[in-house]
Amino acid sequence: MKKRLLTSVIYVLVLIALIALKWLVPAGWGSLGFDALFCAISVIGSIELLRAIKTVPLAQRALTIAYCSAIVPIYVLTEITMGMGWISALALTVLYVIAQLIFMFTRFDGCTGKSTVASLFTMAYCGVLCCILAVLNHLAHSLEAVILLFLVVMLTDGAAFVFGILFKRWLPQKLAPEISPNKTVVGGAGGILGGIAGAILAYFIYFGFNNIGAFAVDLKMLGVFALIGFITSVAAQGGDLFESAIKRKCNIKDMGKLLPGHGGVLDRFDSMLFSGLVVMLGFIIIYI
Repeated sequence: MKKRLLTSVIYVLVLIALIALKWLVPAGWGSLGFDALFCAISVIGSIELLRAIKTVPLAQRALTIAYCSAIVPIYVLTEITMGMGWISALALTVLYVIAQLIFMFTRFDGCTGKSTVASLFTMAYCGVLCCILAVLNHLAHSLEAVILLFLVVMLTDGAAFVFGILFKRWLPQKLAPEISPNKTVVGGAGGILGGIAGAILAYFIYFGFNNIGAFAVDLKMLGVFALIGFITSVAAQGGDLFESAIKRKCNIKDMGKLLPGHGGVLDRFDSMLFSGLVVMLGFIIIYI
């Protein structure tokens, strides 16, 4: 617990520093701190997942890790300089898929259909979802989106834990006993409440700091934030359960040991991978 608490404190301090950098440095360059974080999640996450799967040959593993290393930087650089990030990311993805299919059909290095599916899954789960986080990080209203994302995920996780501990004695119903035996329905409900609270807090933090002295609550926008928080919280818990299902399938407890008390990078950021897609779509719809 001490290791977990220390890691969490460092995580929050780094998060505050990255938000400050993004807020203070103009023209999108301040977003590079978060981009570096998302790139690291993509790379380390792909290594952890491929190590857990075990059956992917070296050639496909190397190609997948290379893709996960390149997708976020290529998107970011072409988006900032030319506004064509999605085109470059799509082109890289198409080239990756073609290369994997060539490996499969030629049986290069013992590649099979099963190992190809595992490689494509790793590419999508780690590379594509982290690239979506980078897309979120470069939206027109990306600062409020990033603040909302991190607050919702953090408060969902924290509230689910607290509610589960406090009320599981009276409400012991399991949420997904075959996947994650320790998670309860009441914990999941508490997580949703925490996620909604995180979104509301993000609203007041962002609009309060940007309208000091003339801040007025926009109830419609506040309601939209709460709705995004609700959906994002559900996605966050779904991502956590999805990761647990992968680990159970691979017969492992943690994806890695990089983060003391938390496990691997995917153990810490599994909720965020699914949540990023929800927040990105939500903010695109809001400001379309």
